[in-house]
Amino acid sequence: MALSPDTLSTCLPNVLGDALVKTDNRLGELTVEIKPDLFARAMQALRDHPELRFSQMIDLCGMDYSSYKEDGREGPRFAVVCHLLSIAHNVRLRVRVFCPDDDLPMVASVTDIWPSANWFEREAFDLFGIVFEGHPDLRRILTDYGFVGHPFRKDFPLSGHVEMRYDPVQQRVIYQPVSIEPREITPRIVREEHYGEGR
Repeated sequence: MALSPDTLSTCLPNVLGDALVKTDNRLGELTVEIKPDLFARAMQALRDHPELRFSQMIDLCGMDYSSYKEDGREGPRFAVVCHLLSIAHNVRLRVRVFCPDDDLPMVASVTDIWPSANWFEREAFDLFGIVFEGHPDLRRILTDYGFVGHPFRKDFPLSGHVEMRYDPVQQRVIYQPVSIEPREITPRIVREEHYGEGR
């Protein structure tokens, strides 16, 4: 039997207890925020509790909320967002947990709960620098092992820190500081006279 977001939002406080920070039911989609120190326990409950049974993790990604401070938002910079599916109850849930430390963003790994989280967590580590405590093989997955920085962080420069090129003298790939001149390109729009007018 399908659970509605309203029914789910009344059930979650009983199941998650003090791990639940808040729920947000918007546009027919339910988002819950979990305390970082109770994240693994809450995720285990979401999977195993008979009233919920979120047996499938659809997605896990990192978020950088640093630019939200311009709109007056206070709080931690980095978060992990998981999208779960309960096949038994035909309902989806979005779970968000904020990393308490901006300098070393870290949350518990959920690979023991959903093995599909493995590569998602590696991607969030690679692109945002979020560390997943207890992950069996946390290393870069999209960028090169010698890559400097985390390219999805909002303070990462558009042209990067270093560039890679093949050096024919050394006969190997080398890294060197970026030599691209930053420039602003404004697109030029050319239209014929009376463009789009009916004929």
